[in-house]
Amino acid sequence: MRVDCAYGVTDRHGSAGARAGLVENDRFLRAGGRGHVGVHAAFTCSDDTLEAAAGLAADHSTGVHIHVSEGTADLEAGYRLEQLARDDWLVVHAVHLDRDLPGTIVHNPRSNMNNRVGYARPAGRRNLVALGTDGIGAAMLDEFRVAYVRHREDDVTATPETAWSWLEAGWRLFPEALDDTVVWSYDRMDPWSLAFTTGVRALEVTVDGETVLRDGRPTRVDATEIRAKAAEAAARLFTKLEQMP
Repeated sequence: MRVDCAYGVTDRHGSAGARAGLVENDRFLRAGGRGHVGVHAAFTCSDDTLEAAAGLAADHSTGVHIHVSEGTADLEAGYRLEQLARDDWLVVHAVHLDRDLPGTIVHNPRSNMNNRVGYARPAGRRNLVALGTDGIGAAMLDEFRVAYVRHREDDVTATPETAWSWLEAGWRLFPEALDDTVVWSYDRMDPWSLAFTTGVRALEVTVDGETVLRDGRPTRVDATEIRAKAAEAAARLFTKLEQMP
């Protein structure tokens, strides 16, 4: 898997917590890690934190990964970021963004529906648009399918090609992935076929010449062990949540 990391800085834990988050981003990037400077969301950060994140990103010749105007609580994000945003930023959600900002807009249709924040209308933006999930899942073909039907709901003339272009925009963020190979369980990997065909999955994936998925199973890790440990961690988390007042 190709990864671009970002640690989400926020003032929710006070200014000291925000500074610690910036330090962690700086440490990771200085160590040669691939990524952006992460900001949780504009509305959870002070102007000073936003300016510091933008400056840190510039120092590392990278952009900022930030949630922008996802919901109505963040309506002022465009105004606050207008003088800071750059072309190498990842502007995530942009559902209620009231002005143009530079950067790539990352459209997360399933997450937006789950949080009932509205439809982002990404097709109306001048930016490059890429598809994301905001952590609600990892199946990008499912995300493409939902992106298409949401677009179609908003504009009955829409075709799957537009949502497919958002999916393909991932190659702009990871151009080396064009040399990777995937063997799929379906032989018609085109937008019109996949918009109406569910259950398509990867059978084999080769990254940098190494087969990392074979017969639908990862070769580097034990998937069964990971799922078991994840289930244990989830149970502990829910126990703590149930104990909260």
